[in-house]
Amino acid sequence: MLRGGDVDGGHEAGGAREAALVALGSALRAEGYAFTTVTPETHRRVNARSEAREARSLRDVFGWSRPFAPGVLSSRVESALEQAGALEDCGDGKRRSQVRFSTLGSGLYVHSAWPTSQKDAVFFGPDTYRFCSLLQRTPGTFRRVVDLGCGSGAGALSVAGRSTEVVLADLNPEALVFSRVNARLNGAHGVQVVRSDLLQEVAGSFDLIMANPPYLADTDGRTYRDGGGTHGTELSVRIVREGAERLMPGGTLVLYTGAPVVEGEDLLRTALERVWRSAPLTDVSYEELDPDVFGEELEKEPYAGVERIALVALTARRV
Repeated sequence: MLRGGDVDGGHEAGGAREAALVALGSALRAEGYAFTTVTPETHRRVNARSEAREARSLRDVFGWSRPFAPGVLSSRVESALEQAGALEDCGDGKRRSQVRFSTLGSGLYVHSAWPTSQKDAVFFGPDTYRFCSLLQRTPGTFRRVVDLGCGSGAGALSVAGRSTEVVLADLNPEALVFSRVNARLNGAHGVQVVRSDLLQEVAGSFDLIMANPPYLADTDGRTYRDGGGTHGTELSVRIVREGAERLMPGGTLVLYTGAPVVEGEDLLRTALERVWRSAPLTDVSYEELDPDVFGEELEKEPYAGVERIALVALTARRV
């Protein structure tokens, strides 16, 4: 189990909320809860069905974010949810959880409820599953690991068992809360949680730097979606440029992100090639994992002229 002091970076004012969220996750685990989180668009379609208007199970409440009537939750679960300040009154005798829980392997992770429309929402979904799968295929054990733009923290926590020290870094205070909770909930050791713009407030070098950053040009400016720049690629380019300088010799950089394609040209790859050719990197691999995601984004003004958005993975080693 997690020892006291293994997760650093918390604030006393939020301690009660975080303890309640840990208790809530533990209660859900004890009741056999499991849920695989889907894309927001799939979630919207499923919840639009007539039979999905009201929650009847733990999965409905904490996975599908449906309103629930009294008696659906056990007293233990409802009490922890209330203590966490995560109950929303729907005004018709029903209430709704403001948090969701997702399962990934043996892990259980708390994050924001659907719909993730708030600017500080913390997202967990298919990208998270693919990112963690990519990390599981990254061999080795690690002394110092950092997850940039960590969100729920699932990326670095999925390799915490192979790591001595794990740093979870994000600018979003809500992400830091959920990261601390998830570290405790999943028994991770040697975890530090830091509010930082990428590596700016993070000290030292690392032998594994990972990132699953926002990669869309989000017209609503949501932190977890908007990657900056014309097509959402700015943050991904920064991660490779700045990360290369903070890798230990022989250390590994893993980037999972999205790439806009215009007239057959992967614009992210073009930008990243300029970076990695001048950086102290070797064994660079750039792989297209999925040729076509988030097709609905192409209807929006920032994507005029973009023919598809691909999912890609870059891995590289420091010379």
